[in-house]
Amino acid sequence: LPNSSNILYVQAEYKINDKTSRQAKSSYYSDSITVSGFAKSQDYEVVLRTVSRAQVSSDPVNVIVHPGTPPYLLTRPTVTMQQDFGGVNITCLNKTNANLGIITVAPDATNKYQIIAQNYTDEDTISFSLRGYDTIPHKFGVYVTDQWGNISDTLFSTITPVFEAQMDKSLFQSYTLGTDARTGFGWVIQYLWNGTPQSPGYHTEQPIQPLVWPAVITFDMGKAARLSRYTIWNRGIDGSGNWLWQAGAPQRWVLWGREDLPVDETMPDENNLPPVGGQTTKGWINLGVFDAPGKPSKLPNPQYTSADLAFWNAGFSYNFPLNLPKVRYMRFECLSNMAQTNNFFNVTELTFWGDPR
Repeated sequence: LPNSSNILYVQAEYKINDKTSRQAKSSYYSDSITVSGFAKSQDYEVVLRTVSRAQVSSDPVNVIVHPGTPPYLLTRPTVTMQQDFGGVNITCLNKTNANLGIITVAPDATNKYQIIAQNYTDEDTISFSLRGYDTIPHKFGVYVTDQWGNISDTLFSTITPVFEAQMDKSLFQSYTLGTDARTGFGWVIQYLWNGTPQSPGYHTEQPIQPLVWPAVITFDMGKAARLSRYTIWNRGIDGSGNWLWQAGAPQRWVLWGREDLPVDETMPDENNLPPVGGQTTKGWINLGVFDAPGKPSKLPNPQYTSADLAFWNAGFSYNFPLNLPKVRYMRFECLSNMAQTNNFFNVTELTFWGDPR
């Protein structure tokens, strides 16, 4: 830069693709300027000018830059689609944790492709499912976009969804085993499938005495099924206070299942779990280890926003792996609660989906 205090900033003008131009500015007190958003890894011309405090621009200096491959193009080859219960599962890798959009399209009645889902994220491992489709072949397309509007080519695939239905809660019943936690406060296990996420739900003693942790409860779904997903609801705001991300709501838990008649056993702790799909010594199948998501606002307890409350009240939903066998009897093992006291837990409702045929 010229040694002049009259210079206010340096401005860069450039095109990131065939349509879009961008500007970037850098203060006189800086010795560099960042240009970003390029659509490809190739040569691009950047026009640099100094601008004075009177907004007078200098003659241009043209430079050539050659950016690396942008994240949206790095992610696109990793996109995969596979059949899922009631729809399609889409996965991809975002190794740079860039802000990306994973856009799903499908043909409408006129066979013209329309956007049906937009998943914006900076997660490194992306996986989501679109559901509600019949078990006939459906065409889907997926492309990747970035925050500057660059768009990859589209991956197309024809997917036949796996049958899925909500499990019939009228068939559910308690199946208490000797190592199950004892009930507290009259919040019995039957409240887990009474059709409402409102209090009361299920609640252990508080504290469990004598303390056995992790704590386990067992129930019978009444019919065997190859499970696809479930939603868990926890105690929210009721007449006794605000329980969002607090108290006995499970922070981490394991779901176990089996199709044959249950055999009681002390379930393994977090450090001794078989792999998902693996079994304990007495035949309980590990259906997955699950963690509660954090508060969207990240506010400290007991503070929360309306968005936090809506997120909590909607319940937390999780998918099961596609390769698990049929199960009928379930065990819910709480590994930690949100209070981190790890001596009680509570849940207000559980809903399961799968193929019970």
